[in-house]
Amino acid sequence: MSKRDYYEILGVAKDADAKALKSAYRKLALKYHPDQNPGDEEAEAKFKEVGEAYAILSDPEKKAAYDRFGHAAFEGGGGGPDGGNPFGNMDPGDIFENIFSQVFGGAGGFGGGRRRNGPARGNDLRYDLEISLEDAFTGKDTEIVLPAAVECSVCEGSGAEPGTSPETCPTCSGAGRVRATQGFFTMERACARCSGRGKVIPNPCKACHGAGQVREDRALQVKIPAGVESGMRIRLSGEGEPGLRGGPKGDLYIFVDVAEHDIFERDGPNLYCPAPVPMVTAALGGEIEIPTIDGGRAKVTVPEGAQTGRKLRLRGKGMPSLRGAGHAGDLYVEMIVETPRNLSHRQKELLREFCECSGADCNPESEGFLGRVKKFWDGMTGEDQQRPN
Repeated sequence: MSKRDYYEILGVAKDADAKALKSAYRKLALKYHPDQNPGDEEAEAKFKEVGEAYAILSDPEKKAAYDRFGHAAFEGGGGGPDGGNPFGNMDPGDIFENIFSQVFGGAGGFGGGRRRNGPARGNDLRYDLEISLEDAFTGKDTEIVLPAAVECSVCEGSGAEPGTSPETCPTCSGAGRVRATQGFFTMERACARCSGRGKVIPNPCKACHGAGQVREDRALQVKIPAGVESGMRIRLSGEGEPGLRGGPKGDLYIFVDVAEHDIFERDGPNLYCPAPVPMVTAALGGEIEIPTIDGGRAKVTVPEGAQTGRKLRLRGKGMPSLRGAGHAGDLYVEMIVETPRNLSHRQKELLREFCECSGADCNPESEGFLGRVKKFWDGMTGEDQQRPN
């Protein structure tokens, strides 16, 4: 049976560059790889076919010979540079293994090849920390307790019972990988006996059961900077879980959540708070005191005739900035005019006298929008008058 055209196998044009060839090979090799299609002989045959096509077209000399003579360049003493052997003096299985290693960064597999039994970086950890708005304002040094994996002190991380040590895996001879050859094609997988570690532990440590790590609480001092906001994270390098087989530790990420405050509402660097203002102070003007986030008090000047909802700004009384001094936010005070209740008889008389002296009707409906609405309805007669229920 005649061989298919190599360009057709990879699905590329004859003028395809090295990048396009590599991209096509990656896609098809992943699609037909035996690990993805266990027991599928057709997929395995296509995987070999794709590897052979890429082995030829990725080599400039072999590609030139193929473009000129086709498959005849490598058959029975054709015009190939190696006397008809497209792979030279190398084993075809090694050719495909090298190709897969170069393209995917492994040695015939998907997960990194022989590097699996080497050092592995430890896992990163996450810790959610809730702080008060006051702590976010001043910054805080606090202690957190982490349930983390630490090196087993009994076996010193080896996983073996004291007095013994891990042994080289007899199946893979310490490589962590095993090969299976089918014709000219060689596949490599993680060793099932040692799980790719290259070592086996005949006598596992009773404290860690061979893991080399145990779980225990660990106290850690953390500095929370002033001005931190909800959603921000603090990274502590090397404070995550320990690595495997001598690998580096992971990192610790602290996610900060600033709790809601009873008085102040935060919007970025600025703070907002309501301030009750006595009716007389709102009418005549004056000063009131309000609390500030730093625990102190500040005086606010209320202008004459102030109304509910008016905001006054206190510069620099908001939250500090993570950029440093000189970038603090502001505090906005929203005035809420208080209407007095439980007035004495004399106080009511004084208010009525005030209304009479000012020429104003004490009936609240006589002025403003509600007053105008009342006059409108009172002015309607006959069938046109339809008051709402």
